This record gives sequence, C-alpha cells and structure tokens, in this order.
Amino acid sequence: MKHFPLRKTFTLALFFLCLLSALWFVIPQPAFANKAQSGYYVTGHITDPQGQPIVAAEISAFSSDSEEPIAEAESQEDGSWGLVLSRMPEELSIYFERHHFEDQLIELDEISLASLEEMSVLRIEDLTLERKVTAGFWIATAIFVCVLLLIAFEILQSTKAALLGASAVLLTSAIGTAFAPSIYILDFERALTYINWEVIFLVMAMMIVVAVIEETGIFQWTAFQAYRLSGGRSWVLVLILMIFTAVASALLDNFTTMLLMTPISLQIGLALGINPLALIIPEVLASNVGGISTLIGTPTNILIGASAGIGFNDFLLNQTGGVIIALLAMGAYVIWHYRKEWAKVSGGISETLFEKLKENGRIRDPDGLKKSGIVFVLTIAGFIIGERIHVVPAVPAIIGATALLIWLKPDIHHMIKAVDWTTLVFFMTLFMVVGGVQEVGLMAIAATSISKIVGANLGLAIFVIVIGVGTFSTFIANIPLAASMLPVVDFLSGSIPGATSKVLYYSLSMGAAMGGNGFLIGGEANLVTAGITAQAGSPISFKEFFKIGLPITYITLLIGYLWLMIRFGAF
Repeated sequence: MKHFPLRKTFTLALFFLCLLSALWFVIPQPAFANKAQSGYYVTGHITDPQGQPIVAAEISAFSSDSEEPIAEAESQEDGSWGLVLSRMPEELSIYFERHHFEDQLIELDEISLASLEEMSVLRIEDLTLERKVTAGFWIATAIFVCVLLLIAFEILQSTKAALLGASAVLLTSAIGTAFAPSIYILDFERALTYINWEVIFLVMAMMIVVAVIEETGIFQWTAFQAYRLSGGRSWVLVLILMIFTAVASALLDNFTTMLLMTPISLQIGLALGINPLALIIPEVLASNVGGISTLIGTPTNILIGASAGIGFNDFLLNQTGGVIIALLAMGAYVIWHYRKEWAKVSGGISETLFEKLKENGRIRDPDGLKKSGIVFVLTIAGFIIGERIHVVPAVPAIIGATALLIWLKPDIHHMIKAVDWTTLVFFMTLFMVVGGVQEVGLMAIAATSISKIVGANLGLAIFVIVIGVGTFSTFIANIPLAASMLPVVDFLSGSIPGATSKVLYYSLSMGAAMGGNGFLIGGEANLVTAGITAQAGSPISFKEFFKIGLPITYITLLIGYLWLMIRFGAF
C-alpha cells in the first residue's frame, strides 16, 4: 500500500480544514441567521449616577399570575438590556438587581402594556440605579489603600503587594457569597473582565522585541559613541546621553532602556573620574519624560491608550512638543545642578579603560541588528497604519515579536525568560484590585468629587489632573496610580465641555510619568536603576534623587500643563 508522506498529509488536511471553514461562512445558516423568534420584547438602558453604563445587572420580568420570573436577562457592556416574553401578561413588573446598587422595581402601566401588545416591542425610559455603600465598599477601599502603601513604602515588592490585594478581594467575595453578602466585592469571573488583555499582550510582545534587539549590542555601542562624540566633556556627554535615553524610551520603554543604559554609564562615569550618578540620574529623569511621546514609551501610556482608544500617532502628535520643551528645561537644570561634577578634572582616560569601553560598546551581531532593525521599523509602521484600519497596537507588536523569533532564530527559552513575567502578573492583579474599587463605587465617588471642584472649567480640570496626579505620583508608583485614575478621567471626559478631545487622558499621561521623577519610589525605571547601581557599589540614595528629581518634576509638570492648554486651546 502506498502511503502519503507526513507533510503531504498535513497539507491536505489543512486544505480541507480551510475549505470547510470557508463553506461555513459562505453557505447560509438558517438555523442561526434567519430564524426569527416570536414573542414580545422589552428593552432599555441602565446607568449609574455618573451616567456610566451598568454591566451585568440582573433583570427579571414578573407577571401577576406567576411567582417565578417569566423572562430574565443581563445588561451588556453599554448598559443595554432586553427581555423576551413568550406571552403577553395582563400585568408586568421588571425587577433590577446588581451588587453595590439599590434594587429597583418598575411596574408597567396600562398604556405601556397596550403599546407592547400592539407593537410587540417596548422600550422603557433610561433608568439610573443608585449606589449602595456596603461593608464590601469599605473592605475594598481598605485593600486598595493598603496595596498602595505597601508599594509606596517598599514593604512588599509591587507584584507581591498586588497579588496580596487581588487575593484579599477574591477571598472576601468568596466569604461574602457563602456567609455574609454585605461584604461581597466581585467574583473571579467579573475580576477577569477588568484585566486589559490588550495591555498584557502589547507589553509581552514588546519585551520580546527588545530582548532580541538588545542581544545585538546596539545600546552599548550607542552609549560608547556618545562618549566619543562628547570629546570627554562630561556636561556635553550627559546631554547626549539624556537625548538618546529619551528617544530610546519613546521607541521602546523607559524600564528596558534604563536596564540597558545603566551598566555602561557606570563604566563611563568612573572612567571620567566623576560620580556616575551624575550621568545615570539625569538619564532616568529623561527616560520618564521622553517615554510620554509614544504609546509604547511608558507602561502608563499603554494603559491609557488601551482604555481611551488613543493610538501611537495621537500620543506622538499631541505630546511630543511638550516633551521636547520639558527636556530642554530639564537639561539646563541638570547642567546647573551638577556644575561641581563637570568642573572636576579627571586627568584623562587611560588607553586601557578606553579599549575596555570600546570592547563593551561594539556591535556583537551586525546581521541580527540589520534584521531586527527592519522588523522594528515595520512594527512601528504597523502601529501608525493600524490606527487607520482599527487594528489595536498589540497585533503589530505580536506579529513583530513572532517575525524576529522566526527570522533570527534566537534561543526561544532564553527569549521567553527575557519577558518580565513579574511585571505582567503585577499588571493583571493590579487590574483586579482596581476593578474591586470600581465595582463598589469608590472611583465614582472620587470622580464626582473632582467634578464638583472643577465644574465646567476645562483648564482647571487639566491643572488638577496634571499637577494633582503628578504630586501623588512622586510617592505612589505611577502604574497603579494611573490605573486607578482612569475611571475618574473617563467620567470627567464625558461631563466637562471640551474634554471629548481626550485632553484629560493626555493630562493623566503627563502627570503620572513626570511625577514619577519626584521620589525614587515614584517609577519602575527609578527602582530598577537604583537596584543596578547598588549592586555596582554606587547606590542612589533617596535624598540624592529627591534633591534633583523634585524640582525637575514641578518644572516639567508646569511645562506639560501649559503645553496641553495651548495644544488643545483650553485658554
């Protein structure tokens, strides 16, 4: 008997699978597409007091001749709901129930019932469910605050703190479901809906892309070229390094950029005879600000972009001008602040040290650099073009990462290990914790309070978001702060005239990222850099970072505020 080779068998099977899939979509499906249902339909829309749609509310219809509901439904993402009645009741009541909201009962009058019987469809008026403060509200709030404090004071590593918070939320809800309904927060299925999977896959894919590019040695080569270009003048060198770091942070992310820049900056600083931190701290500051320019530059931008539908081009066009002005002001302040360091005479650099820097700064894989450069440019192009055809940024990022893995053939196990799974777990569990306080209404209360302060004044709202969030971001890690503020900005953007331009989302982006420069604990890039320098024997003290970081924070925040006011015509 003649046997097909395995490859031919696989190809044939794949062909028939594709053919069957095509037929499924081409041939009419009367059982699913054309089958009309008979009955009576009652529809509507429910929102919370802030006008936001209520999801997963349970709606039940009752008639006078039955103790059991004659129809049940659940509200959708946009707050809409629909009940299908198999028969026309003489009397009809609709009951609305949702955790953390007051239950509400509507009884349809005779006119409404007559309209339903005649038209078979009835849309009732939009309904607002009032918030209900339960024990679960206070527990969720306490868990959220504790997570922020654990991260801010470095009592627990951020991922551990977020995991602890998510576990506490889910445990409380499990107990509430079984024994004490008043302490219920949200269940696991609902918690999963708060995880923004677009963010997770975008971050993961970009981590793989950066890990492959880093293997070529391009970052170390660029840092060494910066030294050569400066001619050994330390004040010129720091400006060049700041510019490179800002650009790299915009195209990659500030976390990874500092991970790669810090080791060679340590070597260059020691070789010049100056304090290496006079190079590294300005790089961190430039990294946090430079990353604001693009969607992928900072984790907070990724969060904001996914939530608000702000794309790569939008960040580039609306933020870059303010970022450039802020970097110029930052550069001037850095030169003044470290003027004593620049005045030091290093006595030159020995030939041995120069050769060591040169060796560490060489391109290790020219062919890999060429290929990865092509893929990276195409990935960025994918971000730009994807916005016009409604493709989310995670898609070109995943395609780019896959292309690099297949084309360059790196060790897949090494590349997967290069993904910072700790950060991804942090994102996922943090989403759950923030989802808990959204469920119980804490974010709605915060949004209402800020709305009362700013009223209809868009300029005041921009100021409160930029400066307020920036101030909090100096001591609260900017990722959880931005995540918790997004629901607030969502509400304000829909309630303040002129805010539909999404200017408040850009305000949140600038406030969270620029504020991270205030204290050492304000940003992930700060902490990563501090860890590397401590291992190398040049630890960054809280005081040393604070002395330069805090003034720069408020200089850049003010520039960011003024830029947004001008850019969006808020004056």
